[in-house]
Amino acid sequence: SPSLRAVAMAAGPPPPLEPIPLPAFREEGFGDKFLRKTRENPLVPLGCLCTLSVLTYGLISFKRGNIRQSQLMMRARVLAQGFTFAALLGGMVVTAMKPR
Repeated sequence: SPSLRAVAMAAGPPPPLEPIPLPAFREEGFGDKFLRKTRENPLVPLGCLCTLSVLTYGLISFKRGNIRQSQLMMRARVLAQGFTFAALLGGMVVTAMKPR
C-alpha cells in the first residue's frame, strides 16, 4: 500500500492560498475621538467644564480681593474635581463590565 507521503507528492503542490481581505479602518482624528468619548461618558467633560468654571471664578474673586469668596470657590473646585474623578472611574467600570 502506498504511503501517505507518496500519495501527497503524486497529487502535486497545494493550490496557492487566497489572501484574506482585511477590514479597512480609517484613522480617527482628535475631534472624532473626543466626540466618541463624550458620548460614551458625558459626565467627564461636564465635570471638567464645571471645575474650570469654578476655578476661573475663584481666581477672579481672588484678584478682586474677595478672599472669602475665593476660598469658597477653591473648596468648590476640589468638589468638582472629585466629581470629575468619580465620573471617570465610573465610566471605566461601566466600559469594563460591558460584554464584548
